[in-house]
Amino acid sequence: MTTSLYPFARRMAHVEPFRVMDIQQRAFELEAAGRSIIHMEIGQPDFAAPAPVLERARQLLDDDRLGYTDSLGLPQLRTAIAQFHAVQSGVVVDPARVMVTTGASGALMTLLGSLVNPGDEWLMPDPCYPCNRHMVSLFGGLPRLIPTSAQSQFQLSAATVREHWRPRTRGVLLASPSNPTGTRIAPDELRAVHAEVRANGGVLIVDEIYLGLTYGARRDSALALGEDVFVVSSFSKYFAMTGWRLGWLVAPPDAMRGLERFAQNATICPPALAQHAALAAFEPASLAICEARREEFQARRDDLIPALQGIGFKVPTLPDGAFYVYADCSALATDSARLARELLEAAGVALTPGDDFGVHEPQRWLRFAYTCDRTLLRQAVARLKEALPHIKCAVGAA
Repeated sequence: MTTSLYPFARRMAHVEPFRVMDIQQRAFELEAAGRSIIHMEIGQPDFAAPAPVLERARQLLDDDRLGYTDSLGLPQLRTAIAQFHAVQSGVVVDPARVMVTTGASGALMTLLGSLVNPGDEWLMPDPCYPCNRHMVSLFGGLPRLIPTSAQSQFQLSAATVREHWRPRTRGVLLASPSNPTGTRIAPDELRAVHAEVRANGGVLIVDEIYLGLTYGARRDSALALGEDVFVVSSFSKYFAMTGWRLGWLVAPPDAMRGLERFAQNATICPPALAQHAALAAFEPASLAICEARREEFQARRDDLIPALQGIGFKVPTLPDGAFYVYADCSALATDSARLARELLEAAGVALTPGDDFGVHEPQRWLRFAYTCDRTLLRQAVARLKEALPHIKCAVGAA
């Protein structure tokens, strides 16, 4: 942490920067200087919100009634979200258990701010989305990263939870599908993890923001396990509404009042314009658009993985969700962070190194976000193929 004249709280010492932003900033600098850059570093769909959502927003801009909403969100939007869960995963959810939030980040902030006591330990897989562990730290908790591997789909198992559970462990936080790996936890294993957490009197939080982007499998939700599971979701990925800052969580009935109190004081309510417009996201026309885009993401995945394998990357497990490939670059280079920097400069391809996502062998991994069209993905692979023989951090380089 850099020295500052301001007396930042000690907990900030454990909150690291999002390193991919440094990659993105350098990519923008190169673009400003006239370079062609293919962006595969940021997890943002390359699509706009569905047309019915955009049209609803335009209509709302002429409406002067966009004031505060209930802290739990618009009642009609909470109902629509509950109905969406029934359609997507076959799980009946009481709308009273749904809380609309300022993005999935707002959902996690509300949950962890309400549940984490100083000194509580929270188990999560390594690798995982960095903000998860940093948010635990912000509220005085202790994130415990548990090393995972391709053999476990980079997910926790009931056995690892049992092995690492200690007296001060408060709960487990995982994502399915996961960022950065794009992998899901098997339904039977998730059920076993839930049983282990429940037996220890703990809390299970499951991030399902990529559940809509699932390939070749049912969209099984952790909500099917019972009403004691906390589930986080978002409009950002499946609905391509990243900048609208709108998400939701589903919580046990007896937790809702406490979560509402937190939200009333932290954010008052989610953005009213985004909430009203999001009602159109559940219209049949919008869902048809989102499903077509899901199919496009799957086609990109199916093109990209063999192409990467053809130039020396290893993809040890097939990502069955999200829009990421977590590729092993150890046969090509000794340090993924340096490799990402060199490939950006030499090839004009922006990628995310593994050190953003954990501490277990991060130098082996690069995350590829296939959030650009297939023509650009093919160009990216061609550029990488041309540049790799010349990189300075290559295996065996002098």
